[in-house]
Amino acid sequence: MNIFEQLGYYLKFDFVKYALVVGILISLSCAILGVTLVLKRYAMIGDGLSHVAFGAMTIAMVLTIADMYLMLPVTILVAILLIRLTNKGKVKNDSAIAMLSVGALSFGYLIVNLFSTSSNISGDVCSTLFGSTSILTLSTLDVWICVALTIVVLFYFVFFHNKIFAMTFDEDFSKATGTKVAVYNNIMAIITGIIIVLAMKLVGSLLISALIVFPALSAIRLFKSYKMVIIFASIISVVSSIFGILVSLLWGTPVGATIVIINIFNYFVCYLIEIITKNCKSGAKL
Repeated sequence: MNIFEQLGYYLKFDFVKYALVVGILISLSCAILGVTLVLKRYAMIGDGLSHVAFGAMTIAMVLTIADMYLMLPVTILVAILLIRLTNKGKVKNDSAIAMLSVGALSFGYLIVNLFSTSSNISGDVCSTLFGSTSILTLSTLDVWICVALTIVVLFYFVFFHNKIFAMTFDEDFSKATGTKVAVYNNIMAIITGIIIVLAMKLVGSLLISALIVFPALSAIRLFKSYKMVIIFASIISVVSSIFGILVSLLWGTPVGATIVIINIFNYFVCYLIEIITKNCKSGAKL
């Protein structure tokens, strides 16, 4: 059986279709959000919030309730608090994120070890941290939740594009023109929390930052226009996720790690293209 026959066989299963749909939606949302976060120097916020989500998930496991019901509100609340603290200058971005990452991860692992009734704690934790199998065990409800939340994210970025653009590059100017910066920052925090929780199913809590950062950095290497950066970051993120999921199905590699490695490879390709382009321009001038 060749590769195309194998892919055709796998695509007959609903769980593979669900994984591809959710992978496309999550990667698209992460790319769009990632451009803004990278430019605002909040690139590592995904790392801190993903660990908070991990801590909330372990509590949900112990209480035997649906993890989404606890992860979403807790992550959103912490995202709002984090952005407010850093905007007021009470805590530096890197310090706040470092405290969140270490504290929440330690708390979550302690809780799951003390109170979990699972017979395979190490396997459960590994799957959550690296997204080993969760993307291939999605229910129909998970897919519809992902679709609905992605529509909300896209709606916000499309209809408030000008406000987001102004705030990304100059918050003081936005305040001076009457923009309610605090309100938009809170909305951004809510969206960030939602995307982090969704992305955990794709790449796990330890690899979410890569899904947010690498497509944006790759696009910034090649384009200077804000709109073009968002478009190219979205394309490269979606393609990487689709290719990563298919590769993991064919060769049995971990889904999250495969997607991240492909994103890293794409970044270095964009970096080389940038260098070659600059050298060609320099040679043309000479």
